[in-house]
Amino acid sequence: MSKITTESSAFANLRLTAEGRIRTGSAPGTYGMTIGAASLQLLHRLASDPETAGDALKLLHELQVHQVELDLQYEHMNEACHVLEQSVHRLTELFVLAPVAYFMVTPNGVIVEGNLVGARMLGVEHDDVGGQNIGCLAAPDSRASMLALLEQVHSTGLRHSCRVQAHDTASPGWLEVVASASPDAQHCMAVVAEASGPASASLQA
Repeated sequence: MSKITTESSAFANLRLTAEGRIRTGSAPGTYGMTIGAASLQLLHRLASDPETAGDALKLLHELQVHQVELDLQYEHMNEACHVLEQSVHRLTELFVLAPVAYFMVTPNGVIVEGNLVGARMLGVEHDDVGGQNIGCLAAPDSRASMLALLEQVHSTGLRHSCRVQAHDTASPGWLEVVASASPDAQHCMAVVAEASGPASASLQA
């Protein structure tokens, strides 16, 4: 079915719904929208002349139908916005409350966004994650490996991973970093989790 046919069918269904609402007296509220003064003057002029009174009734009906169509579209738009807001809220929760550190970073390691676990790992407040460099999580000798991983992901568009030594020298440990390209191809999505040892392997997908 072509786009034009689909749109025509949608408008036809909208009109049928609007006319049905008018007949049953269940039309939605006008949300503050009213018929303009020019339209009212035209209706009055047509209705005052017996020869055009019928035209006035037809015009009034068309105006009513059009008003209800607009009101129905307004209702549908509000419903769609509500569903979208719920979806965004759920996705935000999945990102922010993930049980591992989750970051969106540039190819050179600058963090654009991060979740709560990532903020704790960096030792900053959640609102201060943006602008940090993900390389700070790694020990100085391992930072080059982490940044090379991000550049590799950005250049190939594939998923890669590496294991680096954590920056926390008081309690030496290892971090597993898994990164993949974001849909906009301008950033990398990186997951960072504690690892048990130094063994590393590069993953591609």
